[in-house]
Amino acid sequence: MENKSGFSPLGRAVLVKYYDAPERMESMIVIPQTVQERMNMLEQQAVIVEVGPACWPDEPPRAAAGDRVMISRMAGTAAVGPADGLSYRFVNDRDIFALVTHRE
Repeated sequence: MENKSGFSPLGRAVLVKYYDAPERMESMIVIPQTVQERMNMLEQQAVIVEVGPACWPDEPPRAAAGDRVMISRMAGTAAVGPADGLSYRFVNDRDIFALVTHRE
């Protein structure tokens, strides 16, 4: 996965992008952007965009760019990519606790 966000995580930070589940995208309800941003902050599934250089120093890497993962609810900091305008989150490497292996 190529990082087009305009961000590069430092230290133990991991840059993730919200995962849009297909079942959510088929909805007929239009959700205002401000509400969607708050809902995204509660979302626990994300796709890793880039991993900081100091992540998981005492164990094998838990995940890599392009992996779909479960992250801690309300973890990290939300940000809008300066290069592409999409919503991202910076989470700590320890906030990633599972790989999502099932694909729809």
